[in-house]
Amino acid sequence: ARKSPLCRTSCGPIPINYPFGIDNGCGSPYYQNLLICTDSAQLQLRTPSGIYPVHNISYTDPHLIVTDPYMWACGDGLDSRPVGPFSLDTSTRLRLSRENDYLFFNCSERDVIMEPKPVFCNRFPEQCDSTNLPGCASALRGSTCCSYYPKGSESIRMMMRHCSSYTSVYWRNLGTRPDFDQIPEYGIRVEFEIPVTTRCLLCQDRLKGGGTCGFDTRTQDFLGEHNRPAVVAGTVSAVSVVGVFAGAGIWYVRKMRAKSPVTHGVQTNDNRLF
Repeated sequence: ARKSPLCRTSCGPIPINYPFGIDNGCGSPYYQNLLICTDSAQLQLRTPSGIYPVHNISYTDPHLIVTDPYMWACGDGLDSRPVGPFSLDTSTRLRLSRENDYLFFNCSERDVIMEPKPVFCNRFPEQCDSTNLPGCASALRGSTCCSYYPKGSESIRMMMRHCSSYTSVYWRNLGTRPDFDQIPEYGIRVEFEIPVTTRCLLCQDRLKGGGTCGFDTRTQDFLGEHNRPAVVAGTVSAVSVVGVFAGAGIWYVRKMRAKSPVTHGVQTNDNRLF
């Protein structure tokens, strides 16, 4: 079939909205086959490095929260487990968030520039001192730790050549002032872009049936599934759209904060300071 007869709108407690889909032809073709809803209603993200549980999706501040079951956890203490670094397909509209801080354990001091304390603790020292990880009192005692913000997945792979294990901490917003009211939690924040087109906007218009945007799995052409039988899927009626998303399609891309130079981790020609 070119498109599933039904586009599910949730997987367990997690809502599935555009641009994502868990059925054939649902959502945007840029995100096809990335999300999986298991028989037990567990949402998962498929990447080149594996399949990872998805804990949350935000569409207002577009991002997913995923976890790597093989990353270091509080219960591991000073023990390390064999782990492969998390990675994303660079051909997709997914990217690692700047809200992530990666902590690498038992790194080679000969190959890695060590930071004396986790850099994420510098954001809110009253919530996290230099010896405590979130939820893990004194977990760092007796073990070296290096905090590093990589530009991409390749940087994580590079660090894992010299460290025994790693974990990821992201910053969750609590209130209306996201830059000042955050707490660290374990997980990997993955940001995504929302492709917006006039055809999809018209399809979703409640006055015209409140449809669902999808695509033909063979041709990748736009298809719309409408709640009103009188509305024909895959067509656009003669409606004047003046000044709003003119053209075939416009990408809404979140502004990224200016990147800081790498002051610790593994130096390369791309990130070295001299």
